[in-house]
Amino acid sequence: MGQTAVLLALASHFLSLSLLAFGGVGAITPEIHRVVVEQQHWLTSKEFTDLYAIGQAAPGPNILVITLIGWKAAGIAGAIVATLAMCTPGALLTLAVLQLWDRFRDNPWRARIQRGIAPITVGLVATTAWLLADLADHNLAGWLITAVSGLVVWRYRINPLWMLALGALMGALGLV
Repeated sequence: MGQTAVLLALASHFLSLSLLAFGGVGAITPEIHRVVVEQQHWLTSKEFTDLYAIGQAAPGPNILVITLIGWKAAGIAGAIVATLAMCTPGALLTLAVLQLWDRFRDNPWRARIQRGIAPITVGLVATTAWLLADLADHNLAGWLITAVSGLVVWRYRINPLWMLALGALMGALGLV
């Protein structure tokens, strides 16, 4: 596949996915994985998991993983195309909806919509967590580390970067 074809594919995939990203890119990560790993073969599952982790650990928006995927698929041009394709439609839609949302702030259906969207977003993000755990954890120790990390972050409300640092230390010491 030539450079232009890859750029067009990146634009096409991320333009359409951008409008589904309720709750951020984490909500559509399983679909992104399906497209970039299983369908297009731009990355391996390991590369996808690594880029996702880098994108989440880096300062800034969680959309950084899209930039990294674009870079891996087609260099700097791919990073730019993927990022713009992912951000632009969602930003424009958000601006349009925000104007309507504000105009109907006292309307009872607005609260109903919010109550309906929330569980969908939580479900999509939970699906992402399951996918990433499945891709990264190939043994019992990996699954236990993931489960304990998730519980600790949830229960004690600590920054997940502390758990990432602990996992990196465990890896450096050869414990996992």
